[in-house]
Amino acid sequence: MAEKQLKRSLSFAGAIAIVIGGVIGSGIFLKPGIVFNHAASPYMGLLAWLAGGVITLASALTIAEIASAIPKTGGLYVYLEDLYGDVWGFLLGWVQTVITYPASAGALAIAFATFSTFFIPMSGMQQKLLAISVMIFVVIMNILATKFGGIIQIASTVGKLLPIAAIIIFGLMKGNAHDFSMVTVATTGAGFGAAILGTLWAYDGWIGVTNMAEELRDPVRQLPRSLIIGVGTVIAVYVLVNIAMLNVLPIGNIIASPRPASDIAVILFGNGGAAFITAGIMISVFGAMNSYIMTGARVPFAMGARRQLPCSKVLSAVHPKFNTPTNALIVEAVLAAIYIMSGTFNTLTDLLVFVLWIFFTMGVIGVFIIRKKGTPYKPSYRVPLYPYVPLIGILGGTYILFSTVISQTANSLLGIGITLIGLPVFYYLKKKN
Repeated sequence: MAEKQLKRSLSFAGAIAIVIGGVIGSGIFLKPGIVFNHAASPYMGLLAWLAGGVITLASALTIAEIASAIPKTGGLYVYLEDLYGDVWGFLLGWVQTVITYPASAGALAIAFATFSTFFIPMSGMQQKLLAISVMIFVVIMNILATKFGGIIQIASTVGKLLPIAAIIIFGLMKGNAHDFSMVTVATTGAGFGAAILGTLWAYDGWIGVTNMAEELRDPVRQLPRSLIIGVGTVIAVYVLVNIAMLNVLPIGNIIASPRPASDIAVILFGNGGAAFITAGIMISVFGAMNSYIMTGARVPFAMGARRQLPCSKVLSAVHPKFNTPTNALIVEAVLAAIYIMSGTFNTLTDLLVFVLWIFFTMGVIGVFIIRKKGTPYKPSYRVPLYPYVPLIGILGGTYILFSTVISQTANSLLGIGITLIGLPVFYYLKKKN
């Protein structure tokens, strides 16, 4: 391995696909019932999806300005280090490297294997082995060339949008339920706020593209545009899918079903509909897994370049032939495989939801720091309707933090504890270097 720069081989289309593919996993196929249960009416459920999209778009528009001012590999980890100091950047990079990205990739790999059992029966161990095998394939493709990872992302994004487009088009054309009333139905949900919270989890994953900044051909222009186009597309898809669902099934049926998209597919396309949607979910999950592996490896790579992790020289090495962060990719894959075999991936990601939203909210607040400092920051893109758009993102992030503390107090505290474990590592390496 040689210490050299990563190659600018990620296309603009690939960046957009990372945003869309990183956000749209299995959530849109499985979440609508949960959201409508909390919202308690079709109208309020649709409003919740739109509100979650507005909060997400406001955050993306704001982060886009910071990304254009600091277009470096590592994304939010680098932004926090630059704006708040190296300890804040390190803490985010630490939890992303050790847990968040590999555990999320592991969870998606297991989801892929689980949905595969629709076509081929498998034991629990066989599912784990399939999950690891699929992940190894994705890692190898990303090692051989970043553009291969980009091609996988584009292809899987197109593949996942096809069944979604079919549901939207045929659902709007052939639906007979037309359940768009404002009448409240009897549910066990926690209210409109919980419905918005449910949609915000489904919108998560867009920020990963910022980790790839130095590999974009024109990051200063393409990074903000990919965020805006990608998140805007996801909002349109989510709202239209839910409108199509309400056009085909009454809200009570959507709430009662654990897989409303599959039910709608059977109504629209017959018994083959379930297989069609299951294949679509598998493609969707596969693309999200590729996105997490591709973007996640850039965090330990960037931290290694700053000598902030053990074996930093190894982690920051670039393959002399492939121009990819091979060692960082392998480390993330090994960690993901450990989480897959141990079955701890969902527990760990749940514990860190609160912590991650602290950092995300700090990132949105960072636009005020950039505006105040001015030089040396020279963003090529400015968030529209400043300061109102950033404030929407901040209020949304604050709401998530408040809701998580109230509903998951123990998990929130444990997540903070896991994060703070990184502090001795940080100060030891800082003293050593």
